[in-house]
Amino acid sequence: MHSKGISLFGQMLQFFDRYQFGTIVRRYDGDKAIKGFSTWGQFVSMLFCHFAKANSLREITGGLQSCLGKLSHLGVTRSPSRSNLGYANEHRDWRIYRDTFFHLLETVQQQWKGKRKFRFKNKLYSIDATVIDLCLSLFDWAKFRTTKGAVKLHCVLDHEGYLPCFAHITEGAVHEVRALKDGILGAFSFAKGAFVVFDRGYNDYSVFAHWMREGVYFVTRMKSNAHYRVLKRLHVRSAGPILCDQLIQLTSPKAKRECSGLLRRIEVYDAENDKIIVLLTNHLEFASSTIATVYKDRWEIEIFFKTIKQQLKIKTFVGTSPNAVRIQLWTALIAILLLKYLKMLSTYAHWSLSNLNALLRFNLFSYRDLLEWLKHPYESPSYLADDGQLCLPGLGQHPSA
Repeated sequence: MHSKGISLFGQMLQFFDRYQFGTIVRRYDGDKAIKGFSTWGQFVSMLFCHFAKANSLREITGGLQSCLGKLSHLGVTRSPSRSNLGYANEHRDWRIYRDTFFHLLETVQQQWKGKRKFRFKNKLYSIDATVIDLCLSLFDWAKFRTTKGAVKLHCVLDHEGYLPCFAHITEGAVHEVRALKDGILGAFSFAKGAFVVFDRGYNDYSVFAHWMREGVYFVTRMKSNAHYRVLKRLHVRSAGPILCDQLIQLTSPKAKRECSGLLRRIEVYDAENDKIIVLLTNHLEFASSTIATVYKDRWEIEIFFKTIKQQLKIKTFVGTSPNAVRIQLWTALIAILLLKYLKMLSTYAHWSLSNLNALLRFNLFSYRDLLEWLKHPYESPSYLADDGQLCLPGLGQHPSA
């Protein structure tokens, strides 16, 4: 990575292949009949929005304009006007940023192979959705409740590195099962032998049957009103959180018609919350404790949603059209993927995504070597900056020193 005379933000943008980005832009006619403000300029502006936590078009354009003279290494000749950026967000195809996200994802996934918190040989994914509230008077297309608007961000999280590997954005009123069938299963396939973990909102017997035919395993919470017949009781240890382990068959007319195969019902005592969780899976061989651990790791997707809401700009939007909202959400996913990649590249033990994002915000236009900064963020550089000023070593100290 070339770093001399390039800011941290500029070096972060080098992770994106400009030729590949241009190919994606041409695929959707992103730069057709442009008048000075390119799709790349829009992309840089929206990433700046997330990393600088800009609240409006005025703050994005003003923030970039204040860095005049430092924009050339970003591939941007001048800061955009509010009208140009607003028009681009409303009219340029949001799929440009969706495809850019998947291109970056391929790069990051190659670096993260085999990294899991617990020993588990199968691929593990979790599916969930988060509601992002919107003002109904401004976002009248985003129906949710009578007096409330919202969109839902449905994500598939790959537990190798806890990376978002697929996303689907719907109006808030769209049910999770419909999003799963129409948006996720229609575009994303799980490999044979993979585990998919999800909560009760995505329960659907026809989906269960589809995965069983495909050789995909699922673990979910069983609905309290599900009808079933116990075929066999499996042995469980007397001391431990597993209360019972059963082989069952669903008996309701709909279940018998759509999912008549053998399933497994496991009761687990959750000591932390003092309640019993009933799990349902089609995997019949793993230890019940392993199935419980697999389901417990689903909490990571809740952490992911919490992180993206706290660290990036998806609570307030700089455009009100469906296209503008999708662009802001897809560029947020690109930004969180980039943050996870930077954290992975660093050997500094004290990074969390929150303090990495905070320090990046303060140093976006600092002239430092990005990889060195990631490893030694509190040490001053010992080379000449781009403006010729001497940067003295040894002045920077970790706050805990």
